[in-house]
Amino acid sequence: MNADTPVIEELHRGKFLRLLRDRHWEYVSRVNSSGAGFIAAVTPERELLLVEQYRLPLQARTIELPAGMIGDEAEFKDESIEASTLRELEEETGYRGARAEILLSGPVAAGLTSEMLHLVRIRDLVRVGAGGGVAGEDITVHRVPLAEVDGWLRGKAAEGLLIEPRIYAALYFIQRDGA
Repeated sequence: MNADTPVIEELHRGKFLRLLRDRHWEYVSRVNSSGAGFIAAVTPERELLLVEQYRLPLQARTIELPAGMIGDEAEFKDESIEASTLRELEEETGYRGARAEILLSGPVAAGLTSEMLHLVRIRDLVRVGAGGGVAGEDITVHRVPLAEVDGWLRGKAAEGLLIEPRIYAALYFIQRDGA
């Protein structure tokens, strides 16, 4: 057996996660998911859509891109990345998009999890509801003018909220493409 041949042992399986060991390395993988979609979406008024929610692992409120697991529910197990992110955007923010484009895909945290992330740009937004997520989620939607986003994020950080760094990756693509 060479050094690249996996020797995977399952240490624990929960409803959503598996704890695995491959030789000396422990990591987690998602059960019933093909990754996570993170959404870069700008309203016609040139506002970046962000969400705020309490995250139990951090014991803190966070500011994040709208996002969701791909294929984690039986009814959506064969859903494409694009379809999943269009659905998640509407659930979380109340905005429906017409087009979704995968900007990049890569590891979430390569030393901790096998999960892959997909940053998706959604365009041609129309507000169709209030958002806030599905049952059990307590999501606050923020529409932040692009011209004010840096100061707004600094202000939220000063209030003690944690800022998810993927927001800055989304801003790179938004600014590169001229929103």
